[in-house]
Amino acid sequence: SDTRTQVVQIYDNQPTYACAKCSAVVALQDELISKAFSGRDGRGYLMHSACNIKLGVKEERPLLTGLHSVADVFCLGCNERLGWYYHSASEHSQKYKEGENALFRIPRKYLLEKEKIIKDNAWTLNE
Repeated sequence: SDTRTQVVQIYDNQPTYACAKCSAVVALQDELISKAFSGRDGRGYLMHSACNIKLGVKEERPLLTGLHSVADVFCLGCNERLGWYYHSASEHSQKYKEGENALFRIPRKYLLEKEKIIKDNAWTLNE
């Protein structure tokens, strides 16, 4: 369905990552945890949070670090697949992707593929 009208324009004058296809903001650069991840099509960025996205169907997927329960993440502006959301990890060493403590409702992590997002540093020139 068409979700373009639901895209929220937020984070004025802050460095962000946006969808490479439609430029909808999908994350603050401050939410970046690591650039040392792999996505389906190359490098991926592990993020604390994301916005202007919608989740696909939850599924079990074998990843480089073991079996994970994930859902693909799609841009709210153009439906482009941007990466995935971690629901759970089977390997104990990968549980940090689920959040640190369910009691405090720390959100699970997102993997955004580098090739699917663009970096906007929000620089301005003072003249």
